[in-house]
Amino acid sequence: MKIVLFILGILVIAALITGGKFITVRNELAVQNEAISKAWADVDAVLQRRVDLIPNLVETVKGYAGHEKEVFESVAQSRAAMAGARNPRERVAANAQLESALSRLLVVVEQYPQLKANENFTRLQDELAGTENRIAVERRKYNETVQRYNTTLALFPNNIVASMSGFQRNDAYFKTDPASRVAPKVKF
Repeated sequence: MKIVLFILGILVIAALITGGKFITVRNELAVQNEAISKAWADVDAVLQRRVDLIPNLVETVKGYAGHEKEVFESVAQSRAAMAGARNPRERVAANAQLESALSRLLVVVEQYPQLKANENFTRLQDELAGTENRIAVERRKYNETVQRYNTTLALFPNNIVASMSGFQRNDAYFKTDPASRVAPKVKF
């Protein structure tokens, strides 16, 4: 009888330890999953800041470069795509389109030296540069958060707890569009 109680006690202790580990891992995955949502919200906020700055920048440039209609239309379409994106994947794709349009806009700016001396344009360009830096920082933080979550998810026994709890790998990394790696050509 003592042996049966001893074995039963060991089984209860093992069950408690396993249950505790399960709860701990599940809670950690939930915390990290929420951290991804928060990091994405931070990225989204700085992307929205850039979208809000663009009309002012475009209007300033339009005053000097009225015949560059295609570039302005491209920027407007890209901004509309950002506003219409409903999830992180769509926002990432729209952001790549917007980065391409902005690089073409900056080429137009290079063609108008007097525009660069305009105080309003200079201020807006500085704001945009600051926003671009913020975007880079927030993208990096977001990608690190996703990577941390995916690593935690892949480790044993976390992967067992994750599959039992419905947690899945998040592959929504913020990647650079390959086209944005090509520097725009400036011609005078």
